[in-house]
Amino acid sequence: MARTGFYSDERTFWHSGGNYASMLPVGGLVQPMVNGGLPETPESKRRFRNLLDVTGLSKELRMLGAEPATREDLLRVHPDSYLSEFKRLSDAGGGELGRRTPFGPGGYEIAALSAGMAKEAVRAVLKGDLDNAYSLSRPPGHHCLPDWPNGFCLLANIAIAIEAARAEGLAKRFAVLDWDVHHGNGTEAIFYDRDDVLTISVHQDRNYPIDTGSFADRGRGAGAGFNLNVPLPAGSGHAIYLDAMERLVLPSIRDFAPDILIIACGFDAAAVDPLGRMLCHMDSFRQMTRQVMDLTRDVCDGRLVMVHEGGYSEAYVPFCGHAVLEEMSGTKITAADPFGDIWTHRQPDARFDAYVASLVSEMAAAL
Repeated sequence: MARTGFYSDERTFWHSGGNYASMLPVGGLVQPMVNGGLPETPESKRRFRNLLDVTGLSKELRMLGAEPATREDLLRVHPDSYLSEFKRLSDAGGGELGRRTPFGPGGYEIAALSAGMAKEAVRAVLKGDLDNAYSLSRPPGHHCLPDWPNGFCLLANIAIAIEAARAEGLAKRFAVLDWDVHHGNGTEAIFYDRDDVLTISVHQDRNYPIDTGSFADRGRGAGAGFNLNVPLPAGSGHAIYLDAMERLVLPSIRDFAPDILIIACGFDAAAVDPLGRMLCHMDSFRQMTRQVMDLTRDVCDGRLVMVHEGGYSEAYVPFCGHAVLEEMSGTKITAADPFGDIWTHRQPDARFDAYVASLVSEMAAAL
């Protein structure tokens, strides 16, 4: 059994959004919903944690909490002007600083706590206190730019964790793999000019943001060649994701040889997700976790951290997360996939898989 940490905090589930109907602000012709608000709700995360208790897996994990990220931690990534305005609005009852990033009273403190859990997960693994760790961070972070939040993300959780570890002298080279269905534009932007952080995003092409995530965006200056986007067409499923991992993602990480691998772990590439159009399922996330665990054993002594990002199916996210933690911990406890037969039979046909495989081959040839 691995020493697997699981970081969570009830207070992060209390983060609240504005009056939205899915992705649209209510008003004009947009009617309020009965259970109104953004798709980024606490329930997918809370039900994930609850499923661990129900199956008994939580008893085999190290269930942990963390202190909020400090102002010093945040300033390594975000300018003081942004943090001050965020704090001011938070203290005044909430507001919105960017695109689709509303927050209520205490939103600043909750976001700092979300970042603090990611920071502590990375720190504990690098110090050798844990073999690997999962941070159930909320609000998420991979879309957040230094001075402009978007896509539900208010602070750049993973970037904050990386800079804190660097400041403490715990590591020098970091790889970030983002398999959320949306492009990890914030993480990419923060490290785009640097060669000490490899950023990789596997995402649905032109989902969100619609104008970022191109394969041609490989980094700039010292960072040239240290950013990799793998945009996949809508409808890509289990076999396509595993193939892209084997031929593009894993070789890139192996060549970079990081001190630690951090996964921006979104579950919205799952077939039932309302904000994605992909066809992955529970075993897709299990197999991808197995792939990266095998890799990290070779390149960085197994040092692996997952930081939660998207995933908006309250019924299915818990099962995908459980599969990831089964692999990370090495437990014999399993949770059966309630949609397994359905999504196995609804995978793309061989012609579509062959077409996407040709796109992957083109990207691999250009690396």
